[in-house]
Amino acid sequence: MSQLAMLGGTPLRTKPFPSWPAFDEREERALLGVLRSGKWWRYSYGEGVEMRDPEPGQPRSRVAEFQEAFARLQTAKYGIACANGTAAIEVALRALGIGPGDEVIVPAYTFIATASSVLMVNAIPIFADIEEDTFNIDPRRVEEAITPNTRAILPVHFAGLATDMEALQVIAQRHNLLLVEDAAHAHGATWKDRGLGSIGNAGTFSFQASKNMTAGEGGLITTNDRDLAMMCEALIWAGRKVGRPWYEHQWLGWNYRLTEFQGAILLEQLKRIDDQNARRRQNALYLTQRLASFPGIRPVVVRDFATKPSFHIYPFRFNEAEFGVTRQDFLLSLEEEGIPCFGGYVDPLYKNPMFVNQAFHPHGCPVTCGHYAKPLDYVSFATRCPVSEKICHEAVWLEHRLLLAEQADMDDIVHAIEKIHEHRLDFKPAAVEKAG
Repeated sequence: MSQLAMLGGTPLRTKPFPSWPAFDEREERALLGVLRSGKWWRYSYGEGVEMRDPEPGQPRSRVAEFQEAFARLQTAKYGIACANGTAAIEVALRALGIGPGDEVIVPAYTFIATASSVLMVNAIPIFADIEEDTFNIDPRRVEEAITPNTRAILPVHFAGLATDMEALQVIAQRHNLLLVEDAAHAHGATWKDRGLGSIGNAGTFSFQASKNMTAGEGGLITTNDRDLAMMCEALIWAGRKVGRPWYEHQWLGWNYRLTEFQGAILLEQLKRIDDQNARRRQNALYLTQRLASFPGIRPVVVRDFATKPSFHIYPFRFNEAEFGVTRQDFLLSLEEEGIPCFGGYVDPLYKNPMFVNQAFHPHGCPVTCGHYAKPLDYVSFATRCPVSEKICHEAVWLEHRLLLAEQADMDDIVHAIEKIHEHRLDFKPAAVEKAG
């Protein structure tokens, strides 16, 4: 093959991959419809998670329509829309009664919101390690992390691949724990053909700009529990209670509401998700088959129970010694060949300065404010989470938008990796310098 692009050669690919977000005139019409209606706020149409249909010929809230439709997609009874995915976790935990002195087990390999949401309700995130082949939380490590203070397990369906919910359900039942699914990556994804977010006590989703469905921002809580749904709804709109006076506030809540503009966009995004996910799965399967023969590249494993994965990310592990190139050189070279890629999380969450320094709430909360009497040293989690440490140095991520391209575009990814491997000796000086 020709010389590597990063060394002055011609890039293997100059054609752009599909852009994100994906939208067309349907979103435009939907937004104009909300604009011209003059009803830009969901509660202009009424109140509550179980609002009745309007009179014939009268419009309905876009947010109310969307949250019901999305709940159906995930096979849940209720959907409660909110401002973002972080707020969704926070509200779900508060509505379930999680608070000061409680521990919530979370994976060490995830976005900050999974753990920061726990802190925002004044509870303590406890990190558990992940499985090496799925990047999902390891149920064995969850069981080891349980203490008398543990109240909930908060698994992440990483990349839109279902975690082992059966094992986690058994653990939760045995220890009388709550189970909340962080499904921020998992729009339309299923576990044994049940929608993710409908299996635990609650599930949470994000519609932030990078997600498989997006309105720029947005979030949603799913549950099969009506009382929990009503409490989530109340906490999202300032602690109000359906049927009571507008300026009467029953609980300490937030203003975490979704706008009608976002609801309108998401209704259109929802119409595409099944077809888009089907293409993502098809291309991900093809990539996995093609990459299996490369030394040092190990695509993430999709377990049998992870039906309809959404592949928000296509991740694989990269072994420098086996492939013959440092991961940094591999990532830079793949980019130069025209294949967007990323190394993912730099460190497990517990290595972030916020956790190392316990820079949480003022006055020591939630660690030393009287409800939690145990010593807490997040630095020590490095010895408990060796897989998370390893994956942070091995992972390569491809964005989901790449999987929306054609199969021939997947071949370009494979050929770019093949080109780098064939020229691996060109990187030897840099690799030796790094090792030295």
